[in-house]
Amino acid sequence: MRVFALLFLTIPLFADSFITLEEYARQLYRNPRGIGCHHCHGADGRGLTVALYTHKKEKHAFAGPSIAEVGFEEFSRALNSRVRGMPRYFLTPSEIKTLYYYLHPEMQEQPQKKTPAPEPAPDAPSAG
Repeated sequence: MRVFALLFLTIPLFADSFITLEEYARQLYRNPRGIGCHHCHGADGRGLTVALYTHKKEKHAFAGPSIAEVGFEEFSRALNSRVRGMPRYFLTPSEIKTLYYYLHPEMQEQPQKKTPAPEPAPDAPSAG
């Protein structure tokens, strides 16, 4: 019985992922480390007003800026620094790329057409 349980628990380690990159990216955007990006930057990364408040009799807005048009370097830098209320998430480089992928669907890979293998050079030795 113990062997069966051990084998059963190791199966997911070797199976293909049960979640697509798009699903993972969406989940990471909605909850990277506690508070989701969508709360300040909106569902599509175009920015969102988080709160309206009055300070010294002046009205102010706290808003998350648009991040949908930001280049990767600036995006990565902002995630790794503390700027204007932006929390530190301590994301891995892979997670940062995944978040950027989520906000830039045009970068999502298109299915590649299969191309035939190139013909060997005339002077190449044969495989036989």
